[in-house]
Amino acid sequence: MTIRPRRSVLYMPGANDRALEKARTLPADALILDLEDSVAPEAKSQARDKVAQAVKSGGYGKRELVIRVNALDTPWGADDLKAAAAVGPDAILVPKVSRPGDIVSAAKVLKACGAPAHTRLWAMMETPLAILNARDIAGVAADADQRFACLVLGTNDLLKESRARALGNRFAIVPWLAMSVLAARAFGLDVIDGVYNDFKDEQGFRAECEQGRTLGMDGKTLIHPSQVEPCNEIFSPSGEEVQRSRKVIAAFALPEHAGKGVITVDGRMVERLHLVMAERVVAIAEAIAS
Repeated sequence: MTIRPRRSVLYMPGANDRALEKARTLPADALILDLEDSVAPEAKSQARDKVAQAVKSGGYGKRELVIRVNALDTPWGADDLKAAAAVGPDAILVPKVSRPGDIVSAAKVLKACGAPAHTRLWAMMETPLAILNARDIAGVAADADQRFACLVLGTNDLLKESRARALGNRFAIVPWLAMSVLAARAFGLDVIDGVYNDFKDEQGFRAECEQGRTLGMDGKTLIHPSQVEPCNEIFSPSGEEVQRSRKVIAAFALPEHAGKGVITVDGRMVERLHLVMAERVVAIAEAIAS
């Protein structure tokens, strides 16, 4: 799978022409052009057309374009998926994924519609059943034909469905976030943290970004452009991390370390698993720089 930064993943309402245009100028790594929660029922069809036209028109640079469709069991889901397949975004975000079959069904529709090979599937993990089935859902990625690339946490919906308290430290849902990270990593998927609702509270937002990164998240979904830059900062490898990673890579490349499983770098024991981690840090840093 191609390594690419997914630090900041910004939701943009698909019915809003101004938002779709502004998105072309924002420094987000990825944009979710939304046809689901942010669009009223009477505006669904119009939003679908607007989003399809925006993707076809381009102008988004290297930003990853993701269309969030309505669930397949809604009156709009099938048409959304077909329209998205036709314009070939980078990914299609499937909401309310609760079982592996939800991704498999979406992949079948994409294949039947002739969606381009580069279009991936992302899954919203926003129900209790999704968390309970996280391993099996992520396991769909073992079959490359399923196009599966990423899990996205829907923390607001998880709180609603579980009746957990929305405390500032996310005490109640941290185990569910961690389960999702482990499931994603087991099958080579990226995983994106849920949104922070109070976009005027930068201190609280930064704290939640730090928590998400500590848990192993690749990035965070966002609801406001003001959240993009602090999110990018926190989910980027620091200069110190990149420098240390380059040292590890260079040390393992020395002839005297060929075939060794463990070496010493700056007085610290380093294993080949650290080499793999270092290579990813450098790859992400280079992707960000480009």
